[in-house]
Amino acid sequence: MKIDPIWKMMNLLYKPHPWHGIPIGENMPKQVTSYVEIVPTDTIKYEIDKTTGYLKIDRPQRYSNVCPTVYGFVPQTLCLEKTAEYCSQQTGRTGIIGDGDPLDICIITEKTITTGGIILEVVPIGGIRMLDGEEADDKIIAVLKGDITFGHLKDITQCPESIIDRLQHYFLTYKEIPNQQKKAKVEITDIYGRDSAYEVIRRSHQDYNAHFGDLEELLTSALRG
Repeated sequence: MKIDPIWKMMNLLYKPHPWHGIPIGENMPKQVTSYVEIVPTDTIKYEIDKTTGYLKIDRPQRYSNVCPTVYGFVPQTLCLEKTAEYCSQQTGRTGIIGDGDPLDICIITEKTITTGGIILEVVPIGGIRMLDGEEADDKIIAVLKGDITFGHLKDITQCPESIIDRLQHYFLTYKEIPNQQKKAKVEITDIYGRDSAYEVIRRSHQDYNAHFGDLEELLTSALRG
């Protein structure tokens, strides 16, 4: 890939924003870049600050509920109109909207990754279709590229059921507080395979481009006057 001299200079002088400045990947949706926010040993839920690009504390986990996989998001994605439309088509529900966040991703690997704030190349194999109230909140499931144990997986049907069960349990319970009468309205409608994951990735990237435009073209034009 040929890099514009202006972008080469920008990358040398400034740290790219994890959401906007890191490319989704030339081979998307078959292979995508992912930015890690939390790892299985974290007892605090971190998430990206959309304005600054730094990791921030979303909330300390009050109870013994930790994410069973490496977790983060796909850069240059946004879950809004097209993503919500696909969720509506697949579930038959109306009134669904996107959650307005980058597309979440769960990364399966046999390696112990101990820190967030890093980027990985991953291969999507499926996803969890989740509704948080009326918001589409998909969780793409992927394997770390080249992973010696899980790298051969091509579709979620090949994934051990125990991993999918643990992910479902985490997402259905991580917002719950014991003895709280009002429960979080989180629902998993289905587990989908690779082709549907590709479509969710494509649509979230289209949503991103529709709302943020071509940032490279915009910056290049601005710097050239």
